[in-house]
Amino acid sequence: MEKSSDDVSNIHNRFSLTLINPSSHYFSLVASLAIGAVITATTYLGYFGSEDFLWRIPLVVGVLAVSQLIDTRFTKKKEYSKVLHASLFANMLWVVTLFMGLLASVVLVKEASLFFVTFGMFLFASFRIGIFTTTLGASIKKAWAICFVQPLAMFLVLIPQDIWIQTLTNPITLAYGIAFLIIASVWSVLTDRAGRPGMESTHKTIQAYLASQGNDYTEAEEIMEQRSSKTKVSTSQIRLLSSEGNSEFRMVLPEIHPGPYHPVGGSNIPYLIYKNLDASAMVMHSISDHALNLPSKNEVENYLKNLDKSKVTEEGLVCTEPVTVQINKARVIGLLFGNNPLLFLSLSPHGMEDIPSYMKTEIEQYAKNRNYTRIMIVDCHNAMGPEISKEDGEDMLKAAKSCLDSLITKENYPIEFGYANSDDMDVWTEDLGMGGLGIVCLRINEKKYFLGWADANNMENGVREKIVENFAKRDYNLLEICTSDTHFAPVKARNKNGYYQLGLITSADKLSKWFFSIAKNAEEKTTSGKFEILENQTEVKIMGQGIFEDYSKALDNSLKITKGFLIGSVILFVTSLFL
Repeated sequence: MEKSSDDVSNIHNRFSLTLINPSSHYFSLVASLAIGAVITATTYLGYFGSEDFLWRIPLVVGVLAVSQLIDTRFTKKKEYSKVLHASLFANMLWVVTLFMGLLASVVLVKEASLFFVTFGMFLFASFRIGIFTTTLGASIKKAWAICFVQPLAMFLVLIPQDIWIQTLTNPITLAYGIAFLIIASVWSVLTDRAGRPGMESTHKTIQAYLASQGNDYTEAEEIMEQRSSKTKVSTSQIRLLSSEGNSEFRMVLPEIHPGPYHPVGGSNIPYLIYKNLDASAMVMHSISDHALNLPSKNEVENYLKNLDKSKVTEEGLVCTEPVTVQINKARVIGLLFGNNPLLFLSLSPHGMEDIPSYMKTEIEQYAKNRNYTRIMIVDCHNAMGPEISKEDGEDMLKAAKSCLDSLITKENYPIEFGYANSDDMDVWTEDLGMGGLGIVCLRINEKKYFLGWADANNMENGVREKIVENFAKRDYNLLEICTSDTHFAPVKARNKNGYYQLGLITSADKLSKWFFSIAKNAEEKTTSGKFEILENQTEVKIMGQGIFEDYSKALDNSLKITKGFLIGSVILFVTSLFL
């Protein structure tokens, strides 16, 4: 297992924690106001034994709504939505405290105590310290200054004026309340330092991430670019040019990896390359990982600008028919352009994460030993799965080597090609990126072969097979479907992956129709041509492995700290039920 892949997987596995918030701030607004009404009703019916509270509900709800607006003045980004989400959870904590107090009075056969009304208000304030410091950008001092603004304002209109002092100065209530305020403060300080020395402030990183989800990615990119280092990355291309010179197609293998996440850095780099090449390209997923992410839009622009400086290293008029080698789950498809093999690696329909770099190194060395000039390897990225197992990896290497051995023996034929894409079609869907779909038709030795491409983040397992099967029913040989592994997200996916893989939203049958329509168009455009191998090296900043190690460490440490504090807080809360 490669360390960088392990760290990225660990970070990705925590993504579900960001789904706790409701998807709409309107929901949080309505729900928090409704809970404010429930708090009022519960306090009077359960603790005062009085039904004279209806007139207080508008007061409590009104104060809550106004204080939510006031809260935005104290947040770093003045974000109303985050204030509403925080208010919702804090109010839920208060109402749960009230319910637990009533439950304890029933189980322990004792009178319901107003302690829980005041205690709930203190827990509300304690929760606000944690939220304001971690996600809303407030310092500990500012959090202490404003933590009581909302709960105390609600409390003062909730409780009759003549018992304000009695309830707020109760020694036991103060002891428990202050204890939780201190717990929240200590937790905040420790979690902020959880990533040190690699990460100076965990909270600033969290805040930058949350801001980027609202399309304010400047701070996130600044943090990542500070940690990034310059290196040279290569980009290989196979360019097919028609004999008349009026059409061309490029297959691009960038060494950089899409990411880190939408909309930061190179998350949409496949489409930007595609657009930069006049929408006549397939931007493949090379064997690379998130360590090769571009951290900012500045580095993306630098990379794209230098892509125009690619140099032709070889050209020719012929290529071989494709060779397919299947060993257990592993499938490798290869073509030979001159003396330059092009391999497509896949486990579909079983799926896997990014192919590790050690496999690339071994395949490249094997190709070198067979006197190939330049090998290009595509990670098809067309089925979901875990990191490739040792057994599957060995099978993949055997299949790749066998394919290279077979290509040596194959006869060469003149190249004919045709390319078409979905730019003129209505194919917008939530599981497809901005580059849409593309098909290249290769006519070799009087036989037609099709290669499909989608600007998408992986594919739903089995979708590739269904599309290939639908093509076969029409006597069309669809060799493979590859995705770009784009990290662009047309909509925010509220699932554990954080994105919709191709085929999760759009059915395989609909995708088949789209692909087949494009294939027919590509077939009609088929013309004789030649190939060129282009190479480029560009110096850019990449994120590297260290930043993911530090993020992973900070997350793990923060969650361990939180777990410990949560257990301690629950135990302390339970003791209050026996008072």
